[in-house]
Amino acid sequence: MPTGLLPGVVDLSALILGTEVMDWHRFAIAEAFMGFTGLVPSEYSSGDGRRCGHITKTGNRAVRTVLAEAAHAYRHHPAIGATLARRQTRAGPDTLARSWAAPAAPVRPLPADEPPHKPTGVIVTAIARELAGFTWAEMIA
Repeated sequence: MPTGLLPGVVDLSALILGTEVMDWHRFAIAEAFMGFTGLVPSEYSSGDGRRCGHITKTGNRAVRTVLAEAAHAYRHHPAIGATLARRQTRAGPDTLARSWAAPAAPVRPLPADEPPHKPTGVIVTAIARELAGFTWAEMIA
């Protein structure tokens, strides 16, 4: 995985994702990878009723933790610093376009009453799930 192209996914995070997942092509769609991470909501169904609950947490704990930690980087507006500029010189134009699409599609902005230094777990989990989809798309491309 090209490191430093997605916000929050740096060298150690990319190494953990690569060693835990190994074969990214075993997931046919992004939702299958999200299920592997355990970042999908549980479901309680009976007849016509359907209710979604907390995330399942049945997937790979290390991958889920790395994605949740990387999701905290989405609190800040994306900017190109010296380290990121150096990393981006090694990436192709298609990869750079996909990496800038990820921060441009936030799940939702932080609520006005939420402290700016720490978003709620629900928001972080939703961003981590979306980041899982972007990560899967980058590895399959």
